[in-house]
Amino acid sequence: MASLHTLTYLILISTNLHLFGASSSNNHGYHDFVECLIDQFQRLNSATDTIYTPQNATYATLLLSQNLRQASALPRRPDLIVTPFHVSEIQASIHCSHILGLQIRVKSGGHDYEGLSYASASAPFVIIDMRNFRSVSIDEKAKTARVEVGATLGQLYYTISRTSKTLAFPAGVCPTVGVGGHFSGGGYSMISRKHSIAADHIVDATLINADGQILNKKSMGEDLFWAIRGGGGTSFGIVLDFTVTLVTVPETVTVFNVTRTLEENATELVDKWQHIADKVDENLLLRLFLNPTNSPATRNLTVAASFTSLYLGGARDLLPIMEEQFPELGLTKDDCKEMSWVESLLFFANVDDQPLDVLLDRTPAGGFGSSYFKGKSDYVSAPIPVTGLREIWNFLLQEEGSSLQFSPYGGVLNTYSDEETPFPHRRGNIFMIHYAVVWLNLNESEAGIRWIRGLYGYMARHVTQNPRAAYFNYRDLDIGRNNEAGNTSYDQASVWGLKYFKNNFRRLVRVKTKVDPLNFFRDEQSIPVLGSSKKKLHLLEGRRE
Repeated sequence: MASLHTLTYLILISTNLHLFGASSSNNHGYHDFVECLIDQFQRLNSATDTIYTPQNATYATLLLSQNLRQASALPRRPDLIVTPFHVSEIQASIHCSHILGLQIRVKSGGHDYEGLSYASASAPFVIIDMRNFRSVSIDEKAKTARVEVGATLGQLYYTISRTSKTLAFPAGVCPTVGVGGHFSGGGYSMISRKHSIAADHIVDATLINADGQILNKKSMGEDLFWAIRGGGGTSFGIVLDFTVTLVTVPETVTVFNVTRTLEENATELVDKWQHIADKVDENLLLRLFLNPTNSPATRNLTVAASFTSLYLGGARDLLPIMEEQFPELGLTKDDCKEMSWVESLLFFANVDDQPLDVLLDRTPAGGFGSSYFKGKSDYVSAPIPVTGLREIWNFLLQEEGSSLQFSPYGGVLNTYSDEETPFPHRRGNIFMIHYAVVWLNLNESEAGIRWIRGLYGYMARHVTQNPRAAYFNYRDLDIGRNNEAGNTSYDQASVWGLKYFKNNFRRLVRVKTKVDPLNFFRDEQSIPVLGSSKKKLHLLEGRRE
């Protein structure tokens, strides 16, 4: 029998259905979906206060975005949000979606650059918000962790640090990023030159497929397990958790952040950086940030180059390496800070003045949610000439809210083949570029978008070609999107798919066609299903066209 609390909530949802239905063009399907879901939850003896309609006060807080731009770029918001506590509740949501035809989108963190986990251009949809699936367990002896997809990177790092001083995991530096999207899209880190990316450390996973079946590595098969380790999990099902191997790091690591402006030979330093960043000791990762700033000396507008770096070892060992490989930077002992690996994460997240448990905070710092943002990415396989760098400076000086991030490759990344996982950006790359522009007012949107597209257009001559590669975790709808109806052809999807996955895109399409032939899990950049054609047969068999 339903509890008094559940019955009260059912009455509230029923009232909200009538309020919402008057203005919804698809209210009949929506109404039926909610009733189906309530019926399923009652059968499961589950609490229906995990179902949120747009009239519920909590609905808006669950949709707090890191990027206001989505409101105009993808204006459609979910008809319903479900925050399940149990696997059976996810299966019930899939069941109702099959019956009534509302799309499902899965949200683990909310840092999706284009908002594809919580917004849509026009298609009605329901969100499965995985925030309650966030347990992390560490097996110190086996050096593994089992992480549910609703956990954040910060929660994972905090839990590891409470278990061991020398175990770590190679993933991103932003602690509020959700594990689900980050791991399944690749997961670059400040120790990737030594320990590769997050997806390479996934050794098992649990997934619910379009039929509601629960699968692990063995039962899902080699192809599907391959696909969700870099090809994005939400094209193939709803991932519940990952089991990953942890890595061993020294008790003491060294960080530094050295900034030079154009007046301090930043151009020459960036040029030299391009020639050594992928070749230095693999224990050293020299990340580079570029942004407009006011010169400390003249107060005139200039460009700052910040060499923000991590060395897996002490300063005494780092300094000779820098003196040999990059003496032009002039790194000194005073520039170096020694600390533990987990403390370095606070340093790179700019929260090193706070206690360690700040890693458990799910709310992004730095004013996110009150600004507009657009990001893009590129890969560079040959140094950009000095003339090209100077043209980049001109772009940066035109836009106050702009920044670039150069993330070096090389090291152990060169030992992986491009086909080992769907993440193909391995050998041959010197660094990855992350482009970003932030603005505060809606009326500045056109200028911000025009600026970043202008720089991206200029950079075509300096980056990889055929395809011009992009990082899947930095989603960018400018490079292509699927049809709203879900009937996107292989050729159309290849426009964006080959950029993210290169030749691995073909195999991802074959896997998708096999495991989700009805294209149940889809969005504006999900892996498509092949139609009925000769090309389909060739692709499914892996033959050349």
